[in-house]
Amino acid sequence: MSGPVVIIAVDGAAGSGKSTLARGLARALGVAYVNTGLMYRALASASTRAAVDADDAEGLVDLARGLRFTLGGVDPRELQVEGYGPDDLTTPDVESRVSFVSRHPTVRTVMRDLQRALGADGAVMEGRDIATVVFPEAPLKLFVQADPDRRVDRRADERGSADTGSVREALAERDARDARTNPLEPAPGAVVIDTTHLSIEETLEVALAAARGVWPAAGR
Repeated sequence: MSGPVVIIAVDGAAGSGKSTLARGLARALGVAYVNTGLMYRALASASTRAAVDADDAEGLVDLARGLRFTLGGVDPRELQVEGYGPDDLTTPDVESRVSFVSRHPTVRTVMRDLQRALGADGAVMEGRDIATVVFPEAPLKLFVQADPDRRVDRRADERGSADTGSVREALAERDARDARTNPLEPAPGAVVIDTTHLSIEETLEVALAAARGVWPAAGR
């Protein structure tokens, strides 16, 4: 898609389908996809490697400044972290640690500047504070939600786990930790998409319809 810079902020709870939507939307619009949560996951992993305590804001800031984030790949171009593969960012240790390393305002300030640079030429930006802090002027803000049971099922599928009870508990704990930093609620002016009874394709079409309300040629 050519023309005006396309910046779309996507927020929502884990298991709501927001990552699948954000990637599909970026592909349909021909812009980059930036999952900012991976940036904090990289920091969580780096802090473990460097033995930096999750309470050490200054040490975490130094680590964050040393991480290298780029956009790579095709269809869509998306966030890559130099020196870290997908397996490094999805370990149980990272999962349990990420909310703690990301709660420091000084850390989030460093990440905010990096995220603005990554999205400057247009992107679908996924993250808890994109619509309120990183790109509060984003022309389109989407908030993705789903019934709690549906979220648990989706997250269990993602993790390849048959123990939905532990997945439910982990999600509840993650929601509570994240809410201390950013309330899990739509930003002012956000389009709310409930994916409980929507397929991936249906969810994408709802989002594209919202995008066409801002950029008439979106996805065409």
